[in-house]
Amino acid sequence: MAKPLEIYIHIPFCVAKCEYCDFFSAPSKEAERRAYVKSLCQEIVTYRSLAKAYSVSSIFLGGGTPSVLEEGLVTRLLEAVFDTFSVEEQAEISLEMNPGTVSRQKLREYRQAGINRLSMGLQSVHQKELEALGRIHTCREGRQTYEMAREEGFGNVNIDMMSGIPFQTLSSWEESLHTVAGWGPEHLSAYSLIIEEGTPFFYRYQKEQEDLPGEEEERRMYAVTEEILRGYGYRRYEISNYGKPGFYCRHNLGYWDRVEYLGFGKGAASFLGEERWSYQEERKAVTRREQMEEYMFLGLRKMEGVSQKRFQKLFGISMKQVYGKEIEKFLKLSLLEEKGDMVRLSREGISVSNEIFCAFLLDD
Repeated sequence: MAKPLEIYIHIPFCVAKCEYCDFFSAPSKEAERRAYVKSLCQEIVTYRSLAKAYSVSSIFLGGGTPSVLEEGLVTRLLEAVFDTFSVEEQAEISLEMNPGTVSRQKLREYRQAGINRLSMGLQSVHQKELEALGRIHTCREGRQTYEMAREEGFGNVNIDMMSGIPFQTLSSWEESLHTVAGWGPEHLSAYSLIIEEGTPFFYRYQKEQEDLPGEEEERRMYAVTEEILRGYGYRRYEISNYGKPGFYCRHNLGYWDRVEYLGFGKGAASFLGEERWSYQEERKAVTRREQMEEYMFLGLRKMEGVSQKRFQKLFGISMKQVYGKEIEKFLKLSLLEEKGDMVRLSREGISVSNEIFCAFLLDD
């Protein structure tokens, strides 16, 4: 029986790099983009022999901004995938895009090529906040891009939003959420700004943070997000992700459940069998200890939590034999909950999730 496989294709190009971004991405020229896609296609087809053992359940074109590619290039990439792999008829095929980088013709091409889910990076509906992030679009352009996608038949759209950004207040964050949820996308991702070393934001804000929301205001933004989105019919199924029933991101769920994946492109990583590698790193065996750690800190990101029965099946030992001390500690602190077979974060635990995840890293 064919095993499930996810495919990630990294497009490292963008119109202009945002000031907070530490992803592998940069502006480029058309010749560079065409050469890159040609190289990707050549790499994809080399997996034809291995592909026989797998059935592709999801494909995700991320970046960067995949929608900056010229017309026809996304089609070429997906044709290489479909020619090489067996792709499930109902596979989720996603493409990231930014407002102002897609045309009606591009959207039609995406539909014809098999794209059935779009993910649009909007971040805010307030111009001052967008400019502070270094975004090149306006909220109006975001709405126009969203409506154009609807007109071209896309019935599964995600919109990325961001809290904790310069000049943002609790009130402006609430307005952003109400505005975008009111448009009616099937999925919303609500991330908090993380200021990464090496970005322009790091050098600007490492000492002077007066333009950023205070710690207490950020906590209130975080707390109000689920409440507001619940009112529009969204369910929180992962720490930063909200979907309407039937529209949870299957690609991301596969990642959190440790489904095998192949990554193509300069910023992509792969996890196949018991090996992991990326463009810049050689293949490395994933130890049993690392697999158990990943099962816990990735699975606990989901609101349903982690299954003790599945842990036992995967590793031949009970979860509590390995992590009993940690689980008991967080249960007593009301930061974890145990419901039947599942162990999951409590509402209080979500706000300190990173500290909890670190506790599930085993000592050497």
